[in-house]
Amino acid sequence: MSSLVTGATGFLGTRVVDRLLEAGRRVVCLVRPGSRREALEQVVGKERRANVEMRVGSLASEDAAARAVEGCDTVFHLAASLRGAPADIFMSTVVATRNLLDALRARPSPPKLVHVSSFGVYGVANLPRGARVDERTPLEARPELRDPYSLAKLRQERLVWEYAGRWGIPTVVLRPGVVYGPAGTVFSSRVGVDLFGVFLHLGGENALPLTFVDNCADAIVTAADAPGSQGQAFNVVDDGVVTAARWLGLYKQRVDDVFSVRVPYPVLVGISELVERYHAYSRGQLPAVFTRYKTACTWGGNHFDNRKLRALGWRQRVPTEEALAATFEAFRGRALERAVS
Repeated sequence: MSSLVTGATGFLGTRVVDRLLEAGRRVVCLVRPGSRREALEQVVGKERRANVEMRVGSLASEDAAARAVEGCDTVFHLAASLRGAPADIFMSTVVATRNLLDALRARPSPPKLVHVSSFGVYGVANLPRGARVDERTPLEARPELRDPYSLAKLRQERLVWEYAGRWGIPTVVLRPGVVYGPAGTVFSSRVGVDLFGVFLHLGGENALPLTFVDNCADAIVTAADAPGSQGQAFNVVDDGVVTAARWLGLYKQRVDDVFSVRVPYPVLVGISELVERYHAYSRGQLPAVFTRYKTACTWGGNHFDNRKLRALGWRQRVPTEEALAATFEAFRGRALERAVS
């Protein structure tokens, strides 16, 4: 039997494939037509080719989803859309997941589902500043006030639990925070946003829910087979605490001394209220980029708990300082390449 990985060509998906192969598993990679496979091909290499099968297809197709799960006893579901039009995000995340779940329940013995969700499903807007977010934190009650990605990920996870309960699909859910690494995004919105060439530093001294991509992949593979994991959800964050201010400082020191303006949280809340009011007054002519609800969710300042994951047996393989060094070295290399070109 084999392990299916959806989203296998992605930033995290390639590392999950690597960890599964390292563990001696046979891996089926679901690859969308036209997707870039360079990173995945590099992970597979010639030595591992015999243990990997590439299946070309999209979960947007019910038939492709059914073909993808054939012969697999475990499904690692990472496929989701991070950006784009709301309808596209919903289609690639929620509808695609429903097709996958229908394919799983149609099997005589449903394969185990290891679903990768997100910290974005938690309802943190009304938590006090500094509150700790763990697996008991309630899920988001008003996702429509967030962003399309958080809304889609919440609906996706609720769908996963619904099918697990109704159809007996053995399920484990992982909720990573901000996944980072050499090939990843330079700035999470939790650090700040670029506005007309000025970087607005909005995260201040808030802790970031960081997990290095290799550590995150370890957590996903560990949770798949660990006793007692079935029917449970697990936060995925590394042990080392890195603040938004330190992340920005490292970028300035090691990559590029960008011009930034720090916006204290109380000031940001006031700006968000003004934006909301003008958005209503102008009948939507000014987009509600900042709202008090979004601001509280993203920059309210929380602490993040990984004790449940550690109790499962996961240990952080790559230390935080080593992970940061590798990441910012890669960022510097990318910046130099852009400057030359």
